[in-house]
Parts: sequence; structure tokens; C-alpha cells
Amino acid sequence: MKKVLFASTALIATAGVAAAEISFSGYGRFGIGYLEDRAQSTTVTGAGADGLMGTADDVSAVSSADTDDAILVSRFRLNIDGTAETDGGVQFSARVRMQADENAANGEANNAKLNGARFSVIYGGLRVDAGNVAGSFDNLANYYGNEVGLELFAGQYSGVDYSFLSYQSGDSAGSNAVFFQYAVGDFAFGASYDQAQVTTVAAGGLTSTTTDADRWDVSATYTFNNITAAVAYGQTDGGAGSDPSLTVLTLGAEFGDFSGTLFVADDATEVAATDGTAWGLSAAYNLGAATTLLFTYGDGNADADTQEIAVGAIYDLGGGASLRGGIGRNDCDVCEDRIQADFGAQFNF
Repeated sequence: MKKVLFASTALIATAGVAAAEISFSGYGRFGIGYLEDRAQSTTVTGAGADGLMGTADDVSAVSSADTDDAILVSRFRLNIDGTAETDGGVQFSARVRMQADENAANGEANNAKLNGARFSVIYGGLRVDAGNVAGSFDNLANYYGNEVGLELFAGQYSGVDYSFLSYQSGDSAGSNAVFFQYAVGDFAFGASYDQAQVTTVAAGGLTSTTTDADRWDVSATYTFNNITAAVAYGQTDGGAGSDPSLTVLTLGAEFGDFSGTLFVADDATEVAATDGTAWGLSAAYNLGAATTLLFTYGDGNADADTQEIAVGAIYDLGGGASLRGGIGRNDCDVCEDRIQADFGAQFNF
């Protein structure tokens, strides 16, 4: 994305710092989103006589409202990056993101909110991130493939249920974790570690139990000619002998105006409804005349795995602006199938 520099001249702080700058980048999008049988929104307010939420007498007001299947969808995203580079070529940077999305449950607008900060050190092919980071899966080449729609509502990864470390936007601080990546020639290696904990609140909210839920993952990527192959493995300490894991293999290739990806995963969630194999594929074709057609398909063999199939298109208006849209179908063995579609404009800055 094109960056607008807030301070492009050198800000000398110490003898070892060559230059520093703050830059802004991001995008805006807005349009119409349709979701068949969009969920009804319900609001519960108030606390009971004990002053605590979570007991039978806590509800003082309940309001419900049917939401139209078609709503106005939007997003404003602003990345704020601060960067400094030493005389030796070591780059230090930090990022926070301001983002505002619509409330998909009721179609109302939300305020823009800041997320947790990410800090980075980059030197040559080495990169280390700390704070609100994306892990090996979130950074894996071709994991997301060619997503469809203005809202990117469909992807080849839809059959995956394992919760991996990912960069968080909006009012989420994200996980305070570390990600490492080293690239040399056609190879790239990555790893992340999240020293996480999970707190379980007992009925009534009077007692709680905290257990370790550390997550780690590793990845390797190799690019040869026009083909990129990548593999990643991750595991979470679930406690009580439960250690859910995820293994993903992706392939991506470009042939002139056509590009495609393949995706397969061993989604070992250790939960009967979601444990199994996931697979998918996606494709993009440049029709010319500034038009690109998109297709994606994702599925899994577990009962609760979501099957997504969708087609879409992007029309480039130039200057970082485009018209985007798609239509698809979501389904699983234990849920109702629903049609989803959207259309609108996106502009990068």
C-alpha cells in the first residue's frame, strides 16, 4: 500500500539511530451485505440483587430485534507504523491499528477502536515480532488463498476449527506472543510461541480456575519458479492430556493470468464435532479490462466443519480503488445451509 509519511526527515535520538518516521496506511470499504436468515440480536442488561452477573435473578431487561438479511457493511482500517533504522541497518518498528466495522448481528455502526501493539526487529532475512503478532499459520504462504467478496466472507480454510495465533484488530489486544521468521534464498522458516492461559469461571461466577494453554507453531516455505509450497504445524497445551494440534500443507502457483492454490489440513481439535481433515482450493483469473474473477471452495469431514463455496469478481477502477463482490453458500452436516453475498467499493490509501 502507498504510505503517507507523517515525518520523513531524520529525527536524531541517539548516535546509533540513523532515522525515524511515522507512516499511515490502510483502506476503506462499504457496500451491501446479504446473509440468509441473519441472526436475531438480543440485549440483556442489569444485575440481580447480589450485584453479580451469572445468576438467575440477573436479568432486568431483555430486548430483541429482527435484523434484515441485507445490511450496510463497512470497514475503515488505519495502520499506524513507527519505524527507526540504525546506522548498522537494523530496523525497529511498532504498529497499532485503528479499525471500525459494522455490527454484523444488527446492522448498526461501531466506533473505531485501537488494537494491541506489535513490535518488530528486522535485519536482512531475519524478522522478530513481539506483542500482538501473527503466528506461523497466519503468516503461511497461500493459507488464505483467493478469498471471495468485499468482506472476504469465503475461503479455502473454512474446514479448520483449531484456534491458532493470529493478529487481532479492533478493540482486541491480541496475544502477547513472539513470532520469528528467517528467509534465505528460496527458503523461509517461521515459528511462534504464545505463553497463554485460560481462566474458567464456575457456575455463579464466585470461583475460577486458571490453567496453562501455551501455543506454539513452526513453518517452512519453499518457492521454485512459479510454485510455492508451504507446511506448518502447531499445538496447544490443553491440559488433562489434551493437546489439540493443526498441520497444514499449501501449494500455490501462477501461470500468466491464472493463479491457484491448494489446501489440506489435519485439524486434530480432539473434539468429536470438529476433529478431522480439512481441504480446499481457490483460483483467480485476470479477464483483462481490469476485471479479475475469483473462486474458492473449503470443506472438512467433521460434522461441524463449515463447507464454503463462492465465486466473485474485482473490477479495478485505478488509483487504489475497486468494485468488489461475491456470492456463495455456507453449509455443514449439523447446520442449515445459507446463501451469502455482498457488493461494494474498496479504496486503499
